[in-house]
Amino acid sequence: MNKAKLQEQLILALKAHDDIKKSTLRMLISAIGYYEIQKGGAGYVATDEDVLAVIQNEAKKHRDSIEQFKLANRTDLVDKEQAELAILETYLPPQMNEQQISKLVEEAIEKTGASSLSDIGKVMGVLMSEVKGKADGTLVSNIVKEKLSKP
Repeated sequence: MNKAKLQEQLILALKAHDDIKKSTLRMLISAIGYYEIQKGGAGYVATDEDVLAVIQNEAKKHRDSIEQFKLANRTDLVDKEQAELAILETYLPPQMNEQQISKLVEEAIEKTGASSLSDIGKVMGVLMSEVKGKADGTLVSNIVKEKLSKP
């Protein structure tokens, strides 16, 4: 996915009068523009990997917001955030489930020879290149900690 394709999707959403998709894509394109300015100034153009990273970051923000709004009992805002998150997730690669992550964690532990929680950095280093964009880093970290803390 790149910024130009997202802008094409925005035009289609505008023509279809799809307000939630329109506002989500505008927010996403703005976030990508902000990322480009931070990364290299006005002339920098985000790569596909940069765009994916921004989409992942925005999705994570939405998940965090959903949790906070649930705690505050704001179902109106939860519904809006969930609708936006659903749109963002259509631009992300399919996410791995816990079983798939667990299998990769076991393989990484075996590959690195990790045996205790002090080896978490080695395992995460191997894993993150394999699961980047396909799994939540917090979930991966929790599974690694769980596996390394078992005797």
